[in-house]
Amino acid sequence: MLSIDNELLAAVGAIAAAAPPTPPAVGDWKTRRANIDAVYGGLAASATLDDGEVDAVDFTVPSSEGHTLPLRLYKPTKTPHALVVYLHGGGFIAGSVDGYDRLCRHYASEAGVAVIAVDYRLAPESPFPAAVDDCVATVRWAIEHAAERVPGARVAVMGDSAGGGLAAATALVCRDREIGPLAAQILIYPMLDDRTAAADPAVEPFLGWSVADNITGWQTYLGTRYGTDDVPASASITRADSLHDLPATYLEVGQLDLFCAETVAYAKRLIDHNVTVHLSIRPGAIHGFDQFAPESRVARSAIADRVAFLKNL
Repeated sequence: MLSIDNELLAAVGAIAAAAPPTPPAVGDWKTRRANIDAVYGGLAASATLDDGEVDAVDFTVPSSEGHTLPLRLYKPTKTPHALVVYLHGGGFIAGSVDGYDRLCRHYASEAGVAVIAVDYRLAPESPFPAAVDDCVATVRWAIEHAAERVPGARVAVMGDSAGGGLAAATALVCRDREIGPLAAQILIYPMLDDRTAAADPAVEPFLGWSVADNITGWQTYLGTRYGTDDVPASASITRADSLHDLPATYLEVGQLDLFCAETVAYAKRLIDHNVTVHLSIRPGAIHGFDQFAPESRVARSAIADRVAFLKNL
């Protein structure tokens, strides 16, 4: 019988107690954005920085449609061996680099990598392909200009939740446009498949990101394409015919996450297409477990595994 990790249960209980008694209706992205940003804001406010010495600088690069894209570069004191483009979560409709400041600093400090956090455009104000355009523009800039800021560094793309889905789509676009090479894609409980519209009944009671949330996020991002066969692989990686020649892939998901099945299916397809895969499934873990309970044993173990992978880029 499935059950939630005890340390996560306490953290999730506190968050659930503060949540509205009635979840927002499908399609209500405004309430979801407010709720997500409030949670991330609270987590950021309570976080303790333990980044050693990490310098952060904000700058911009051009993206599609004349958009000026805000980025934040984190550099550890020691010379980094890799430059990781990090894409935040938020269901395509919420989130920002500020909500991920602590996490990006931690990866930079502990793994000895430079990190570029991307403030990509959100839906519905900027639906597909704006977000993936921003992510690809950042990777292109990183590959072309890494030598200026991080000499000798290899470039990888990393993200969680919707950011994980964007990272996977970005890697695919970079492959197709011959932008690269990318050293790896690191996908943390990634939002990969626009067709996920139901949950395993055994898992549903534990979902932090629900079926209704997922439908809303994809609807908002895809617009009129949602629910049709007109969704390109650059929006939803599960639509790709071939995954050959993608970079080495780190995949991680909680067993009590709506995205568990699609993550495992993606890992299997990558293996079938001769891509090196590292897959971790965390028993008792829900969506966002490392954000909600960063001091829990399962979160510390997961972050340590990610850091080890980044060290070996």
